[in-house]
Amino acid sequence: MAVTSDTAPGLRGTGRLARARRLHVAFALVLVAVSLVSLGTGATGLSLGTILNALTGAEALGEVDRVVLFDIRLPRLLTGAAVGAALASSGAVLQGLFRNPLADPGIIGVSSGAGLGAITVIVLGGSVAFIPSGAYAVPVAAFLGAWAVTFGLYCISTRGGRTSVATMLLAGIAVAALSGALAGVFVYMADDQQLRDLTFWNLGSLAGSSWTKLAASGPPILLAIVMACTLGPALNALALGEATAAHVGFEVERVKSLAILSVALGTGAAVAVSGGIGFIGIVVPHLLRLATGPDHRALLFNSALCGAVLLIVADTLARIVAAPAELPIGILTAIFGAPVFLWILLRRRGLEGI
Repeated sequence: MAVTSDTAPGLRGTGRLARARRLHVAFALVLVAVSLVSLGTGATGLSLGTILNALTGAEALGEVDRVVLFDIRLPRLLTGAAVGAALASSGAVLQGLFRNPLADPGIIGVSSGAGLGAITVIVLGGSVAFIPSGAYAVPVAAFLGAWAVTFGLYCISTRGGRTSVATMLLAGIAVAALSGALAGVFVYMADDQQLRDLTFWNLGSLAGSSWTKLAASGPPILLAIVMACTLGPALNALALGEATAAHVGFEVERVKSLAILSVALGTGAAVAVSGGIGFIGIVVPHLLRLATGPDHRALLFNSALCGAVLLIVADTLARIVAAPAELPIGILTAIFGAPVFLWILLRRRGLEGI
């Protein structure tokens, strides 16, 4: 018998689910609010009325304000929302798949593969015939690196049509270590300008956002989020074990494949356009799970909304904390995310009686 969304294992009452669904509206409203603040924040200040009139077409902006709003801040805002949503929803999927609240998109090597692809182009682009160079070479190489790692891990961990999550986890750790070592070789080869580019890219930034890059990264991120949100009932069932999930009607191997594909697609595209931004994939789903419960039907979508809000806020702070300079977003997410991560570890130790 197939399990419907209302009878999926692991759910506990309708009150908590209703509260989680009310958060959809709350997070959506917060997302609109922080987006308007972000659009008006920067070296060129724009009032709320000016932004609303410009977005609705009620007022024509001057040339400078029009470029700032529509060519710089709006694509940056939408890119930040997409990246934050992708990282947070991917983290929620992995935590449900591994049944471990400490899982993260980087845990299966996707982020490290994307980083290695980008670093290769930054250091060798133009000096080696078969390695391209240009404005879009870095995000394309990052995306391809993420896909190559994911495909390799899937081949390693799949035998006889069955994918071992434990094998994929261990292989991902090995791939991350190997990618880090190879990246170190390229860093050693880099000149001063390349080192600055590598440092800024590794720490994460939305400074290079544009409509072209958003058009390239947006569709795969949107597809990944939609795929992730459809996995809610199956991840609820997996919380009780693979045997139970299979018994109630889910094709466990198909669920694993879809989960891995959504994580690779979303995280690969996100890292390709923004660089390395940590902790969002761990912190957001875990805190939401504590607040609203483990029901993935609501958790996945709430994670996407909250991740978008968090990254927009981080990007806005990155532009004003050290103005007129700009901090890499990864620094801010690490400053706030690392203490939360340590709190999660200590809390788990207390619950397990260690």
